[in-house]
Amino acid sequence: MRVYTAPGATDSMETITHHGRETAYRRHDRGGDADPILFVHGSGGSHAVWKSQARLADERPVIALDLSGHGESEDVAAEAGYEALSAYVDDTLAVAEATGARVLCGHSLGGAVVLTLLLEREFDPAAAVLAGTGARLAVLDDLLRWLRNDFERAIEFLHGPNRLFHDPDERLVAASSEMLHAAGRTVTHRDFRTAHGFDVRGRLGEIDAPTLAVVGAHDALTPPWYHEHLAEHVSDGEWTTVDDAAHLAMLERPEAFNDAVSTFLDA
Repeated sequence: MRVYTAPGATDSMETITHHGRETAYRRHDRGGDADPILFVHGSGGSHAVWKSQARLADERPVIALDLSGHGESEDVAAEAGYEALSAYVDDTLAVAEATGARVLCGHSLGGAVVLTLLLEREFDPAAAVLAGTGARLAVLDDLLRWLRNDFERAIEFLHGPNRLFHDPDERLVAASSEMLHAAGRTVTHRDFRTAHGFDVRGRLGEIDAPTLAVVGAHDALTPPWYHEHLAEHVSDGEWTTVDDAAHLAMLERPEAFNDAVSTFLDA
């Protein structure tokens, strides 16, 4: 594996080569000495969705990766479903090993990536945060059809009330739409189809890392009861909600989201 780091930078884009492809990630390091935390974005996203979590770097190094085909990472030839999910797990594990990150935070499809990594790979986590996600991630048939045939309608649907956001300003909606357009229809459709096939409800008890499930109180895509279920069925789990937020709580209410993560990790 090859790692490239911009010399002398504390907030920098870096890359690692693994499995014949290059995965990019953003590192924020302000001297915090706690275990690094690695953030994994969801469907159609990139490391940029975690921009407000850079504030946590006062406590610990913050790493946010681009999964294959997203942001600045090379794509992978993988079919939607377990093949794509496994490739995304490879991305995440490679970055975790390169950066020493032992705390993983996954959002939506990124939560499925984290859960799969914990269940199927050799990795010793200090803790896990599962945000806006679930043990099963079924997607509406209409949304899957729009993602295949009418990408603009899919984006419009996702920005409907209490889906990606609860009460966003125009800037947030524009940034979110731009991120989905940057990922593109093909990759975003692959992501949602991969999420649709994910189901580890029968295996949650195998996860023994301390786990926080955190969700926007108004999230209609992965509702609060998904997170209650996660917390009840992992060996050491708890859950909380972020008020006045929906699916992208880390963007919509970043201070409350960061406080929830910090409080959990400090405990």
